[in-house]
Amino acid sequence: MYSNQQQQYGTPQGGQYPGQYPSSGYPDSPPQYNPEAGFGDQFEGFSSKAVRLGFIRKVYGILSVQLAITFGFVFAISGSDKAQEWTRQNSWLMFVALAVVLVTMITLACCGDMARKTPHNYICLFLFTLAQSFLVGVTASLYQFQIVIYAVLITGVICLGLTLFAFQTKIDFTIFNGMMFIIFIVFVMFGFIMMFFPRSNTMHLIYSCIGAFLFSAFLIIDTQMIIGGSHKLQISTEDYVFAALTLYLDIIQIFMYILSILGAANRN
Repeated sequence: MYSNQQQQYGTPQGGQYPGQYPSSGYPDSPPQYNPEAGFGDQFEGFSSKAVRLGFIRKVYGILSVQLAITFGFVFAISGSDKAQEWTRQNSWLMFVALAVVLVTMITLACCGDMARKTPHNYICLFLFTLAQSFLVGVTASLYQFQIVIYAVLITGVICLGLTLFAFQTKIDFTIFNGMMFIIFIVFVMFGFIMMFFPRSNTMHLIYSCIGAFLFSAFLIIDTQMIIGGSHKLQISTEDYVFAALTLYLDIIQIFMYILSILGAANRN
């Protein structure tokens, strides 16, 4: 799934590397057309770049559909009193949605064959997105609708800025992936410990700020892993569904923590 080194090309017969033409022996001599090989092998480097660009377009296309579904649920539930009343009367749907989220996420993350097999991967991802969207929509309905709108706008600006930064920067953030995972484990344990102490609005605000920062860093790392190129860790072009899933989870977590921050600030 991940590649720890840049793609390398072998040397075909005749001692010529892909992208090179037989020359007259001088290093600066102009390229000549090889009638036997044609132009296919000579542009292999450009072909691999085109594959990566196609992979990026596919990932962000899937991600756009996921976000449209999720925020459609958010606005539909949090903006309607009837929808909120219906979700409260059918609270059992929360447990069903949670079960679907866990099963489908584990399937996509741990079963590589399922994540790469069409249309099984799309069906699994669609079920995950529906269930997750329902949970996010119900959670967002606990806040004022105006706060939800602000959270959506702030999340959009943050994610767009971080994505552009990840595309443009020359710093390879993928090398920090292991360290960020350790910080994430500590962060989760800290949240678990907080459950046994009296609820403090200040501590809740600080915890939400750390969570928003943490998943913002994950968004940069995951974006660079999708971009590929010279980055140390890269997601395979076959794992477009898994790549979309990772970006989707990063963005949703950022939205939830931004929503929590605005809610805590409003209570103050």
